[in-house]
Amino acid sequence: MTVQREELIGHIRESLMRSGFTVSKPLNMRSISFDVVARRDESLLLIKILSNVDAFSKENADELKTLAEALGGSPLLIGERSGSGDIEEGIVYSRFNVPIINLTTLTDLLCENVPPFIFAAPGGLYVRLDSDILKKAREEKNISLGTLAEIAGVSRRTIQMYESGMGAMIDAAIRLEEFLETPILLPVDPLGYKPEGGESPPVEMERYDPFTQEIFRVLTQIGYSIKPTQKAPFEALTVDRDVLILTGLGRDESKVKEKARVVHDISQITGKQSVIFIERSRSRHSIEGTALVGKDELRKIDEMVKLRRLVTERSESDAKD
Repeated sequence: MTVQREELIGHIRESLMRSGFTVSKPLNMRSISFDVVARRDESLLLIKILSNVDAFSKENADELKTLAEALGGSPLLIGERSGSGDIEEGIVYSRFNVPIINLTTLTDLLCENVPPFIFAAPGGLYVRLDSDILKKAREEKNISLGTLAEIAGVSRRTIQMYESGMGAMIDAAIRLEEFLETPILLPVDPLGYKPEGGESPPVEMERYDPFTQEIFRVLTQIGYSIKPTQKAPFEALTVDRDVLILTGLGRDESKVKEKARVVHDISQITGKQSVIFIERSRSRHSIEGTALVGKDELRKIDEMVKLRRLVTERSESDAKD
């Protein structure tokens, strides 16, 4: 039976919270790169949830990985099916290098401490082998590469590659494990994928409206690096060597409060600061724990540390009220 996406999100949040994660409220926004952010100790997850994972585009995947890398977290896609069939429990799939599992696999891993052992890759289903144990068991039992290859139904070269860390087809791995009478399968960790960092492309200012251009220009002038986002509840990540700020732009005054709530919720989970730049300064300097800074105020700031101090003061003042 197909579960409605809202219900699926609810079940996923429940599993995460049962296992000790602090979880953000679901982001009920269209065309967004992630739906839930969750943290437990040093583990930070940015999770996209789809009934059909075929709807997960490369653009979405790229932004999700960029955000995860910047925030020090791991991207994860949870779904029920794809065009080729159901997302089976106990198997880790992948789309655009983002791990994919279903709800049952997540719950088994988090709540029952039962990890998946199988991953899907071109050509079929595979398992990871403990190459050191495999080689040690073969040598201790004085078994030749040729004998082990015959048992597994593969070539001698393939056995050598297994002993060097290559994954194995399930049938071959089971035959090896039974023959050696030694556990050699390793679990797959779908929650630990870390995207490879790369240089951010230069910001194409002409793509943005005048307000956004001015905010980005001033931030760049005082020393920050800007990483614009297209599918997030904030418009950019503002980065220096020590600090990352979730940065929203409040052009639409009627939506500032809701954006501030969402951005603050995410900043609480990720442990980062948050700010929304607005057209006109307000008497109130923060909303829902998110600092508000007017465009005219930003123009007067000439050092990174001054902006950082202002954002911190305004965020903390809201928490005290």
